[in-house]
Amino acid sequence: MKMESTAWPDVRSDLASTRRGAAIFLDNLADGVICGATGRQTWAAKWTEIGDAQCLLADRNINKKAFDEAAEAWLCALTSFEVARRLINKDDPNSGDISAKVDADIHRFGLSLRQKVERVQIAWCDQAEFPAYYVPAGHPDLCAPAVICISCEQETGATLLGRLLPAVIGRGMSVLVISHDDVSNRSGVEPEMLLSCCLDYLSSRPEVDAGRIGVYGDGLSAALATAFAASDRRVAAAVCDGGLWSLARDLAAVSWMTRAADAVDEDIVSTHRSGEKRDCPSAAYCVRRSAAHRTKYIG
Repeated sequence: MKMESTAWPDVRSDLASTRRGAAIFLDNLADGVICGATGRQTWAAKWTEIGDAQCLLADRNINKKAFDEAAEAWLCALTSFEVARRLINKDDPNSGDISAKVDADIHRFGLSLRQKVERVQIAWCDQAEFPAYYVPAGHPDLCAPAVICISCEQETGATLLGRLLPAVIGRGMSVLVISHDDVSNRSGVEPEMLLSCCLDYLSSRPEVDAGRIGVYGDGLSAALATAFAASDRRVAAAVCDGGLWSLARDLAAVSWMTRAADAVDEDIVSTHRSGEKRDCPSAAYCVRRSAAHRTKYIG
């Protein structure tokens, strides 16, 4: 197949190598080494081909019953697709193709491996539900912490899960991933109530430590996360990334979400932060909350 011949030489067989390659590439992108719409489209196609090849490698490993190697290849594919997604505009027709590849990758990952990715429904009133992805910590006898993760605006839960899976697999925590639109666009229903239903769901899972459940909000969902932490005292911790430090995020990109070894240049980050620092309306509350719950932490 043409895809194999063009993409296979660039495939890395382990997640660490893929993360390093993604981080180096995105550093070059931020530094202007890669520029112009044509260049971005070319590289988006290349990273998509790499992700496709990694999926083929995962399928081959599944056929050989090498499940751990298949998991590694699928996580590499998700990382490659995330790089490709960042290179194209949202209105680009290829954006939908990459999203479909991420959805398919997550589905196959969940069906074939011991650590499942569950598609669940969160009930919030009689005969009313909204969808979520649930990834258990990986051991049925482990009472582990959990995090409710809310995607940024106009982003599906699957897209956020594609970024998170390489970070959370094997780290001893459960995650419940939901879409921003599913909890913020319901007439007459406060998002805090829907997020409390998510917390109720996690608390009912026997493998989740109900005393160590946190919330993470990406983009504008940071406001949802802080409001939820203020309204429900069961929340042990809140991580609210409001997107104020966009340069740091661009530099780190996939490496930040996947905890790659290559760190962001702290001097650059500090300079950017000093120029864009703004007051968070929930900051004082979060400090008090952190002090009150310092014995309850996530991970």
